[in-house]
Amino acid sequence: MDLEDVTNSAAPDRAEEVRAFYESHPYPAPLRSLDKHRELYRNPDRRRALSFLLWPTQAQRTRREILVAGCGTSQAAAYAMREPDAHVTGIDISEASLRHTRDLQRKYDLRNLDLHRLAVEDVGELGQAFDEVVCTGVLHHLSDPDVGLRALRGVLALGGALHVMVYATYGRAGIYMMQDYCRLLGVLATDEELRSLGDLIGALSDDHPIAEVARRAKDFRRANALADALLHPLDRAYTVPQLYAWLERCGLKFGRWYEQAPYLPQCGAIAGMPHAARLLSLPPPSQHAAVELLRGTMIWHNFIAYRDDRAGESHPVAFDGEAWRAYVPLCLPWTLCIRERLPAGAAAVLINRAHAYPDLALPINSAEARIFAAIDGKRTIEEILWSAAGSDGTERARRFIERLWDYDQIVFDTGGSR
Repeated sequence: MDLEDVTNSAAPDRAEEVRAFYESHPYPAPLRSLDKHRELYRNPDRRRALSFLLWPTQAQRTRREILVAGCGTSQAAAYAMREPDAHVTGIDISEASLRHTRDLQRKYDLRNLDLHRLAVEDVGELGQAFDEVVCTGVLHHLSDPDVGLRALRGVLALGGALHVMVYATYGRAGIYMMQDYCRLLGVLATDEELRSLGDLIGALSDDHPIAEVARRAKDFRRANALADALLHPLDRAYTVPQLYAWLERCGLKFGRWYEQAPYLPQCGAIAGMPHAARLLSLPPPSQHAAVELLRGTMIWHNFIAYRDDRAGESHPVAFDGEAWRAYVPLCLPWTLCIRERLPAGAAAVLINRAHAYPDLALPINSAEARIFAAIDGKRTIEEILWSAAGSDGTERARRFIERLWDYDQIVFDTGGSR
């Protein structure tokens, strides 16, 4: 779908149309309990890992101002629960969504949470700067996403981090086909029509492009999820090059993908393909664009960006030179180390549960397993290499640490907390 065509066709009242849509179809499905979320974040390494994902060169940030822009039914409450020392502000255009969030706020006595009915484009009215801005699944529903992204840049503190998710073009081809189908038939977002639409999608051939999306989206068959995907009044998607250009014209610079392995040619099945070496010779943005084309089924882009006038490198983690020796690696708490039913020659297989692609499982041998076991979130890479690999294995071990980083198994404290 051409972005310019969508923007030009969006009438001034489209924002009200979107607001009315979410009043009648709140999405995501409201959470009634945050108990499971609270239990997950009793592990302090979870918060520590997320801080280093956003700011690898800084000490762990706890007392920070967080904005959840387009917070929906539960997201701001979840952030307030998991970051008890932070102050969280949630904004949304839907009073129905905010009502669900207020229910959670009362239930869990979330005193560090403020809520406002406010459009993303008008966030400057808060008169406040934020250390962390979260906007996932919102900007692609605006009449002019550039206006929304610039508004978020305007409230992002100079050293702040912006976490964004927007739809990806190629993996949503089946969704856009079905959106066109629904427009042709005049399908409405009523309970009866949504049930019928769900039955129709269930009856389609497994070869239909919508089938893969339906398999991967856990709640796709629920009424409000189906309405959000197929009957939303305003929806666009981005390719990787469009995303990079969007950030640049809105005064931001790309930091990293929230999960980077799906975009890297050195990870998974793509590393063994005929063009692997040629892919690696490209600059990183072109690598990411090429891998998106090869994977073909990405349905969103989830990434971190920074202000373009922020001091320092936007990609501070590097393995040339000698600085990497002082990095402290921390295993991401949502990864798994599997030691059963292993492929030949493997001592374990490492899995990041956030990855959608099974080829991104990482088999490791016994020497690598010893290095992995030595990662405790306290020792530097150099200390780990001496204790687990010995001086003779330093280069191989260094390459393994780099692979763990590429495959989203670890994050680094690069020195800001020491």
